[in-house]
Amino acid sequence: MILWFTTLQIAVAVAAGVFCAVAGLAGRRPSDFSVGALALVEVLLIVQVIVAIIAPFAGNPPSGDPLEFWVYLISAALLPIGGVIWALLERSRWSTVILGLVALAVAIMLWRMQVIWTVQVG
Repeated sequence: MILWFTTLQIAVAVAAGVFCAVAGLAGRRPSDFSVGALALVEVLLIVQVIVAIIAPFAGNPPSGDPLEFWVYLISAALLPIGGVIWALLERSRWSTVILGLVALAVAIMLWRMQVIWTVQVG
């Protein structure tokens, strides 16, 4: 995968995670901005799904296990959707903290997907 795109995804996910976690710990309920930040992470994940489907046909297959890559990608794509739905239903300050944790978990998964795609050490 393209390193700059993955770096952008990780930066957005970390920024969304920190924003949501701080807002939640400060006692704020999920705002449109915090839900929107996680929605942006989801949009970037959808773009990555499209790129991951096209890249092998362009001669850029993953160097690691494709199954592991796709499990991470599908899991990372489902986490923000579940987090946003739960936050909108719950509407408590703790759901904002959970949104932050979801975004940070997605950031970790994105980094692992980049490692699988480019350099598999092991």
